[in-house]
Amino acid sequence: MFLKQFYICNCSLTTNFVLNSDDTAIMAKVFVSNISLCFSFSTPCFFPIPYASFPCTISELQSVPLLARSPSTNRKYPPLPVDKLEEEMNRRMADDNKLFREEFNALPICPIQASCDAASKEENKEKNRYVNILPCKAFPQLISKQELIKHGYQEKNKFIAAQGPKEETVNDFWRMLWEQNTATIVMVTNLKERKECKCAQYWPDQGCWTYGNIRVSVEDMMVLVDYTIRKFCIQQVRSSNKPQRLVTQFHFTSWPDFGVPFTPIGMLKFLKKVKTCNPQYAGPIVVHCSAGVGRTGTFIVIDAMLDMMGAERKVDVFGFVTRIRAQRCQMVQTDMQYVFIFQALLEHYLYGDTELEVTSLESHLNKLYAPLPGAGCGGMEAEFKKLTSIKIQNDKMRTGNLPANMKKNRVLQIIPYEFNRVIIPVKRGEENTDYINASFIDGYRQKDSYMACQGPLQHTIEDFWRMIWEWRSCSIVMLTELEERGQEKCAPYWPSDGVMVCGDMSIELKREEESESYTVRDLLENKSRAVRQFHFHGWPEVGIPSDGKGMINIIAAVQKQQQQSGNHPITVHCSAGAGRTGTFCALSTVLERVKAEGILDVFQTVKSLRLQRPHMVQTLEQYEFCYKVVQEYIDAFSDYANFK
Repeated sequence: MFLKQFYICNCSLTTNFVLNSDDTAIMAKVFVSNISLCFSFSTPCFFPIPYASFPCTISELQSVPLLARSPSTNRKYPPLPVDKLEEEMNRRMADDNKLFREEFNALPICPIQASCDAASKEENKEKNRYVNILPCKAFPQLISKQELIKHGYQEKNKFIAAQGPKEETVNDFWRMLWEQNTATIVMVTNLKERKECKCAQYWPDQGCWTYGNIRVSVEDMMVLVDYTIRKFCIQQVRSSNKPQRLVTQFHFTSWPDFGVPFTPIGMLKFLKKVKTCNPQYAGPIVVHCSAGVGRTGTFIVIDAMLDMMGAERKVDVFGFVTRIRAQRCQMVQTDMQYVFIFQALLEHYLYGDTELEVTSLESHLNKLYAPLPGAGCGGMEAEFKKLTSIKIQNDKMRTGNLPANMKKNRVLQIIPYEFNRVIIPVKRGEENTDYINASFIDGYRQKDSYMACQGPLQHTIEDFWRMIWEWRSCSIVMLTELEERGQEKCAPYWPSDGVMVCGDMSIELKREEESESYTVRDLLENKSRAVRQFHFHGWPEVGIPSDGKGMINIIAAVQKQQQQSGNHPITVHCSAGAGRTGTFCALSTVLERVKAEGILDVFQTVKSLRLQRPHMVQTLEQYEFCYKVVQEYIDAFSDYANFK
């Protein structure tokens, strides 16, 4: 490493000239009124250097370009064309992500010693959540020294990356939002994780609260499976002449500490919602996790690379992470987060944005039914083929494949994954009794909304009821007959009258009532807990129901029962617990979103289900039925925002 001196616009710039085996890069930092502008000479590959101060005026900076973005052809990790993304990812993920780890470890580590003087001062130490993660002094921080303005892909000052506020900095946090004219907060941490405080709750649960000079009132809240949206009205308390402002917080709740989300689907939907809802007039989007570097950096990089993908048909993850690490140290903190960025980009490239407004469903269906030129099939079939290409991870079904449990499975191809299998209490003195062929499935508003399971075998009826009891399920949806085409599909797990004893459990039939397409049975478990079974009769083993009306009605009835009994998991089963079961779960989720948002996404809903349990929505006919039911629902109710 050696030092060079440059003179531009009568301004002295001190830079470090950094050499490595692959290329040469120069980066300069310019300080003007506590503002740091990054720019490069000859190459966009940036490496961190000790920051240096020098005199310069604002007018002299006008001709200095911000962060050159043209790709270098002499880099070990150059930008990737999107059509090479999948191939490159597979190559780098081989041998337990070996090449990805090498790439991540090649990223520059920002030197913090000379750049964090203000944050290290005695009066500011209590404001820092982590002593090793501090902001550079070179960016505008009008108040709390933990906030740092960042660039997006081609948009200056798009984000403020921040640590999760501490109790001591909550007032500063809201003052920063007001002064920066921020309308959107992105929170990518939970308040507590592993019993550790990750972020102070800086908003009131209801009503209003005053933080320093800013009054914050809760206007609205929507809780969804992967994220929660809160809307706040804020106003300066001693400035009644200034109008109130609306601030929306998007709180992603499915991102584990020391890990990454199971699938990028939820993050991509979350990011789209943020981009759609942030007003054009607003100031920077504030993004924070706990430390403000790992998950925060990952979110910012995904956003920027999606923009780059759309504009240039390529992505430059290594280059962009290098660039933002020069602005805030340790951005994108782990190799898992680095790989997750690529997974999100590949997900978007392969499947795109499949969300639809309900008003455009009819025209979309017309496209799906039209033959695709050169494909030899229609759009619907081509869409379903993408789903069937998702690999079934047989190596992640360890418990279900144990010799002691094999006899508990109806179909050997449909076994629950380890990560979300339903676990039941072990019977005293008996090994391998915690297994049942059932999977927790996420719904629209909450995790583990459903327990998707096979129809009980005669020797697993007791396990079935132990599962119902343990997980407090009050609703059972049965989508098969006990016998179909001369074959047993489900053992009778309820009494035709009186009481049925299953091991230590007793099941009593209290009421049975027939409706147009299903039977309702009220059962009493162990003389204390009411369970309602909805037995749908209109679904043949091969094929689909003749219309969607019965399915719409049973979904509405189950939703009503859930509201009355508490939102414990809904038990859903057919025979194997995949085809009809998956279709019911998909329709319930899709219709609930149609009600709440007027948006549907059949493809990603089914894709998510298939990642949680093999063969969910098993046939093209079942997949097409999902679209038909939604269309029928919309046609039946002009006010589609409410179930009737």
